Amino acid sequence: MTQNTDLDATSQPALGWSAFFDDQLGPEEQSLDRMRIATVHRARLTAVAGGDPVRLTLSPQASTADYAVGDWVLVDPQTRLLLRRLDRRSVLQRHTEGARVPQLIAANVDTLFIVTSCNDDLNPARLERYLAFANEAGTNPVIVLTKVDQVPDPAPYIAQVAGLQRGLAVVALDATSAQAAGQLAQWCAPGQTVALVGSSGVGKSSLLNTLAGKTGAEAQETGSIREADAKGRHTTTARSLHPITGGGWVIDTPGMRTLHISDTAFGLDQLFAEITELAPACRFRDCTHAHEPGCAVQAAIAAGTLDPARLDRWRKLHDENRANTPVQSGPRGNRTTKLPSKRW
Repeated sequence: MTQNTDLDATSQPALGWSAFFDDQLGPEEQSLDRMRIATVHRARLTAVAGGDPVRLTLSPQASTADYAVGDWVLVDPQTRLLLRRLDRRSVLQRHTEGARVPQLIAANVDTLFIVTSCNDDLNPARLERYLAFANEAGTNPVIVLTKVDQVPDPAPYIAQVAGLQRGLAVVALDATSAQAAGQLAQWCAPGQTVALVGSSGVGKSSLLNTLAGKTGAEAQETGSIREADAKGRHTTTARSLHPITGGGWVIDTPGMRTLHISDTAFGLDQLFAEITELAPACRFRDCTHAHEPGCAVQAAIAAGTLDPARLDRWRKLHDENRANTPVQSGPRGNRTTKLPSKRW
């Protein structure tokens, strides 16, 4: 939607409401309150409609697990009873090992800030998982490199991530600096929602405090990293929606060091576009790009136009996605869903 920096900060458009949600309302629902989920707890939800968060009333059959921070919901103006959730424009959900359904992370996010730091925590292979995650969710990924004030030159770190995906924006900053908000302003205009993901200790809470102008008792707790391995400790323990100073909204999330790939074929195709585009030129439709004759991908490696390390990482994520993505089998009308065999 077209951005307008003159939007009233308490208006629904400034909160992220758009024609996409308006078109979902029936005539009988026009008088209901339109609210956005601000926090999700085990037994309660809070939501905002331009002012302070309010606690919603849930029906006996409702489960908070069905809602994500950032969801738009319709609420009875008298009782605060949550009546229904509107369809999402985008949804970030994490597949966890052994779980039957994905874990909801955030909804209706325009831009995903994938936060990592200029130290030994920077891991391109892990960042590729986050990029596939963002692509599949329908959000715009931006790599945010923090702790630039702690290195003599951020250029080597920028070089490690700049080529991970076509058109990828990379911003290097000091998360505690006032200038950080200005560096990210183009993604934080009124009506826009950003979310922060990344490992613990990379500066997500510091960046949230800077974007939201939180200081003192209002500020999110921040934590240091272990000097031995540059790994951080969890300080954010719940997802929450916060207004950004000057416009926009930011969703903070707990640190995620493990991100399993599942049901992410589109996200991987977008991440590894240079491989995806070569594949149709292979002699065999089911080419694994490993040893088959007439493989266009292997030809590109031989010609020096494709990095073999990229192919190795593509294969690892592709195989993991195939192993973890449920498939339907059985006769029509009596199909069952199960994970595919891990032998290939």
